[in-house]
Amino acid sequence: MMEAHQAELLAEPKIPGFVYGIGASMQALNDMVGEIAPTDIPVLVIGESGTGKDAYARLIHRLSPQHQTQFCKINCASFDPGYVSSQLRASRQQSSLAVASGILYLDNVQELDMASQRVLLSLLPDGETSRLNDEIPMRLVSSTATNLESEVESGRFRRELYFRLNGACLRLPPLRDRIEDVPAFAEYFLNKYSHALKKPAPLLNDETIHTLSAYRWPGNIRELENLARKMVVCADPQIALKDLAASSAAKSNFDAATRGTSLKIAARAASEKAERELILQALERTHWNRKRAARELQVSYKSLLCKIKQIGVSDGKHEG
Repeated sequence: MMEAHQAELLAEPKIPGFVYGIGASMQALNDMVGEIAPTDIPVLVIGESGTGKDAYARLIHRLSPQHQTQFCKINCASFDPGYVSSQLRASRQQSSLAVASGILYLDNVQELDMASQRVLLSLLPDGETSRLNDEIPMRLVSSTATNLESEVESGRFRRELYFRLNGACLRLPPLRDRIEDVPAFAEYFLNKYSHALKKPAPLLNDETIHTLSAYRWPGNIRELENLARKMVVCADPQIALKDLAASSAAKSNFDAATRGTSLKIAARAASEKAERELILQALERTHWNRKRAARELQVSYKSLLCKIKQIGVSDGKHEG
């Protein structure tokens, strides 16, 4: 069972950077964090970009026995894989990662190349302990935005490494699957940036909350945070919400236009559009001299006349 101070931390909705929630799925996730944080078991955090993987890695650190020790983060997507590999090798002799204890957080672990994976695997225990070897007594937390099981099946990720990293798995749901948390997140971020920017926090009325709850949030919590910051900067929520509504409408139109459309049809439509633009540009450059345009386009005069008819252009005027 969780200790009292751990349960208190998990229940606190204002922890900076903490991905909290009121839904049943988030409560279950937080309960799981409370159970695994006091251990030294490796943790794999899975979630789309913007769902709070970093926040949960840091929360595990805060709730763990290592909470007063170093939190070392390596973003595997930001470094050259060879550099990550050299860092992991160097950590055996150097002090950059070899601290008394702490957490080593590998963000975007799927970005490690096979050489880096091999080096990391050599640092991991064989199962008798869940820490790195004695030279690097750190607990390992990893995160990924992809399905590592698929990467394993395709041969891009080492199976043994996957099982070593996945001592316990936390799957963070996207914001669209936890809409009930949107109002609380919005209020939290509005207050955060109100204090940071020394500007009043806009009030959320029912209409604004409805707009926020109806949106799909492809960028998840990070997108909501950016919107809240914009609302504080603009001092008028409606200005920021107009961009949100426009983005939502554009996506809806795109979805409606492409629903049921095959890749072959889409490719043909794109090709026809590009061809039409090339013909019109050639005609404009030659002042609608079709013979000169045909030479520029390297097609026969007869073929160009046929194409002009197909795209609905005559006498220098666009008909479509």
